[in-house]
Amino acid sequence: MRKSLLSKAVTAVCATVMCLGVTACGGNSSAKSDKSNSDSSSSSEKIGMHQIAGVTAKGELGKKPTVSFKTPMTVEDNSYVVLQKGDGAQIEDGDRVCSQGIAISVKDGSELASTWEKNTPDCSTVVTSDTSQMTENYYKIFKSLKLNSTVAFGVNDSNSSGTSYLMVLTLVSKSKDLKKATGKKVAGVPADLPKVTLAKDGKPSIDMNGYKGSDSLVSQDLIKGKGAVVKDTQSVVAHYTGWLLDGTQFDSSWDRGQSSAFSLDSVIKGWKQGLAGHTVGSQVLLVVPPSLGYGNKDQEKIPANSTLVFVIDILAAY
Repeated sequence: MRKSLLSKAVTAVCATVMCLGVTACGGNSSAKSDKSNSDSSSSSEKIGMHQIAGVTAKGELGKKPTVSFKTPMTVEDNSYVVLQKGDGAQIEDGDRVCSQGIAISVKDGSELASTWEKNTPDCSTVVTSDTSQMTENYYKIFKSLKLNSTVAFGVNDSNSSGTSYLMVLTLVSKSKDLKKATGKKVAGVPADLPKVTLAKDGKPSIDMNGYKGSDSLVSQDLIKGKGAVVKDTQSVVAHYTGWLLDGTQFDSSWDRGQSSAFSLDSVIKGWKQGLAGHTVGSQVLLVVPPSLGYGNKDQEKIPANSTLVFVIDILAAY
């Protein structure tokens, strides 16, 4: 399915942020917007990004803003302006920030796309000083903001589809990803399944316990979390380890020292079907038959027609 224009806009902005989405939030008086522009301009040298001039926003904080500027306008990539300073909680290191967004053409001021009407905020931004995930400039911008702030980023698309625009983002909520499964250990796990042991940091090891696999998907909670129920349309943040039935480990986010984020539309069917319906904070034992895994194709360390065994900690869903 082709990406929506807004999705493309967010991706374009976030190619610089090095994450899947960014956020901001809007609403306020014109006078307050002018003050925000002035404040952000004074800090632009410290941030090291070009400051967009002549853009204002009106409306109630935390609501869809009305953005104004003289058209046609030219914008540069790697440019921004804080349109409204929010009145909510301060953004901090490690926060996962959700934002509503509007893509606005700088040619004529028309609205190209918006998440506000269907209330589908993007929650893929994690504010971190780790430059492998977020550039220093974007880190400084987000760390300077509170919830219910609105910030616009310039996207110069003149060399591709010819549609340059402002990506106007409103920071509407925040949370922190878990580090490991945090729920209650499940009693009565079937005795014939593989046995899982956890290290102090949460990393799993496994005893296959003579297990021979299953022709159908097995999705068993080992720890039951208290978070939101995962939907099969969402993206998930997880720590996981995968083994073959002979106990050979073929992959582990724990060994890489960093959790993984992925859309459930982009993974094997066994993960999409096996994680949907579980809750954030849970640890899930998945047994994935070949038909829901990689089938009759080799996959790096995984031989063709392999049954796969995973232990997955669900750390966030968005």
